[in-house]
Amino acid sequence: MTKPTLLLLAAGMGSRYGGLKQVDPVGPSGETLLDYSIYDALRSGFGKVVFIIRHDIEQQFREVVGKRFEGRAPVDYAFQELNDLPAGFTVPEGRTKPWGTTQAVLAAEGVVREPFAVLNADDFYGRESFATLATHLTSGSKDLAMVGFQLKNTLSEHGTVARGICGVGADGYLTSVQEFTKIEKTPTGAREGDRTFSGDELVSMNFWGFHPAVFSDLRASFTAFLQRGGQELKSECYIPATVNELMVGGKARVKMLSSRSPWFGVTYKEDKPRVVESIAKLVQAGAYPAKLWT
Repeated sequence: MTKPTLLLLAAGMGSRYGGLKQVDPVGPSGETLLDYSIYDALRSGFGKVVFIIRHDIEQQFREVVGKRFEGRAPVDYAFQELNDLPAGFTVPEGRTKPWGTTQAVLAAEGVVREPFAVLNADDFYGRESFATLATHLTSGSKDLAMVGFQLKNTLSEHGTVARGICGVGADGYLTSVQEFTKIEKTPTGAREGDRTFSGDELVSMNFWGFHPAVFSDLRASFTAFLQRGGQELKSECYIPATVNELMVGGKARVKMLSSRSPWFGVTYKEDKPRVVESIAKLVQAGAYPAKLWT
């Protein structure tokens, strides 16, 4: 049986957070959020790790992060770059940042040949989430998959967040993903502008299950995105929006997977104490050893 690959989106420097979040320690023995994701993935049956990074952080990332895992599983790298565009497109003058998570995943097309999970490198998803997705990816199903979390469990006390609000059909398949980029927490749930949320909505936290065949569809969607807004300086092509287009166009079915694992992440530097506390409670409960890698 082919083991699935773990594809980690690690190209972002965390501009709102003010540093390279992926190497910031949060565990009792200096572990990062990346450590916990890879630890959970390997014990859930994933066989290879691929980091999507940028060339300008490559040396730091390889030395501080990559070397820790190279003896535990095959490790590879892919690079998201601003000028990595389909033929016929150029970077508009004044644009400085890459084109979003769809472009990031496409950067890994040359190194991923097996079913794979896509996830943020700076989020904590929990062991059950990895085990559930690994089961789907090794089941033989050609459907895409997504592990969703409740909106109220993914908000920050310190600023707005971007979330994809999910619609789910009676058959357990995703029907829509609507991207909201500035959701803020409220006493009764959340809101963005005039739109209010109860907090119970399922949201995409960029934890997807894909097959290599999806790359051609992602490329077509990214090309269409560039045709629509390729001259904009800050527009981004997000995976949730791309998957939504594939579903609407009848090109993909996405199984909605549920997980009782907690989710937490560091969107702002003020979020870190809560993350450290949450990890410590999981260690005390026996979910993780105090020293993750022994």
